[in-house]
Amino acid sequence: MPEGRLVIGNKRYSSWSLRGWLLVHLAGLDVEEVVIPLAGGSTPAIKAATPAGLVPYLEHRGAAAWESLAIAEYCAEIAPTLWPADRGARAQARSVAAEMHAGFRGLRMNMPMNLGGHFPGRGRAPEALADIARIEAIWAELLGLHGGPFLFGADFGAADAMFAPVAARFLTWEPELAPASRAYVQAVRTHPLVARWYDEAALEPAEWLLEKYETPA
Repeated sequence: MPEGRLVIGNKRYSSWSLRGWLLVHLAGLDVEEVVIPLAGGSTPAIKAATPAGLVPYLEHRGAAAWESLAIAEYCAEIAPTLWPADRGARAQARSVAAEMHAGFRGLRMNMPMNLGGHFPGRGRAPEALADIARIEAIWAELLGLHGGPFLFGADFGAADAMFAPVAARFLTWEPELAPASRAYVQAVRTHPLVARWYDEAALEPAEWLLEKYETPA
């Protein structure tokens, strides 16, 4: 019997849900998955199911966590290897995860996550390109320091979960990227959990599609 539940939005669009879902699965939590379709924002169903009216929302063994960083820390209490073992690297991982959580609005607004879409060359507003430049700088530094293929070495961890929707955006919108960034995007895309999320997104019903994400301006 599941030990709780994870409330998420539909997998085609919900970037925050992808983060929480990856963290929960990386930590091996046994929870029921509850999917509530998005409508371009919070919906009555999501408001009724979660404390903040947002996804993801985790209930596990009597504890509740919402917001991706809180879920990351909760999962890391159960699976400490989600963060690097080295204190300095761990501080760095938490810092870039927090930066991802709080920022990059230009990228989010101009290149929303759509796992079934393909819009190469579009969405390249100056603020999106500035965000991409900062993201590439983060990735280049971490991959150089820790050797890849993931940000802190051989294992996919909490920091990678936070950046997984960015990799998805880059695959959909195809901005110009450095070779190291492209290699990292492919490493994320082919991780078994990310591949599973993509496969499950492709099975979602057509009535969950949102016009504003399928035909962007």
